[in-house]
Amino acid sequence: MWEGLRPNTRKMLVGALQTSGTSAVNQSPKSPKFSYDAHADWELSRLLFAIDEQSRSADVQKDTQKLNEIKRLADTCARLLEAQSGSAEVFIQLATRALRDHDYNKLDRLADLLAERFSAAEIAEIIRQTESAQIRAIAYETLATLPIPNISPLLDDSLYSDIAAAALEQKAFEYESDEAREILERFDAQNDRSSE
Repeated sequence: MWEGLRPNTRKMLVGALQTSGTSAVNQSPKSPKFSYDAHADWELSRLLFAIDEQSRSADVQKDTQKLNEIKRLADTCARLLEAQSGSAEVFIQLATRALRDHDYNKLDRLADLLAERFSAAEIAEIIRQTESAQIRAIAYETLATLPIPNISPLLDDSLYSDIAAAALEQKAFEYESDEAREILERFDAQNDRSSE
């Protein structure tokens, strides 16, 4: 996998590995030296998946030093993805790892990132793609807290209309939003007319 990484992604990963040993106090708040893009996202996600698979093998489990090196590389990939990614697939991957490791603090941090960094469509995509009830619940809760103008355009998208309607319903009844209730009533009326 390492050989298949672009030089920019390799440099970013090596730089992150080198700084992972320093304390957070010594880390510079300056912008990263290497640009992060969707391709780096994809490469790091694939690498993290491969590392996680390798760490489960019996040979690696027996070799403590190798297991620790693999875990360090996996943690670095996950940290880079957590810091930069806005991808539904990557969020699901990171949240699944946090659930597997029973790391609920990390899961809370990931949930906070949803509202800060992800668009309504990406959050809806998480709901659509994940098989995990816990991840789906986190994404629904986040979607329901977004402003209504961010959610309502999803009603026009056949992939996300049911998800958006459920989020608006939660907003209407749990958060007592009259605006969300009115939008839902119009949406239901429009669906009733189109099904006639």
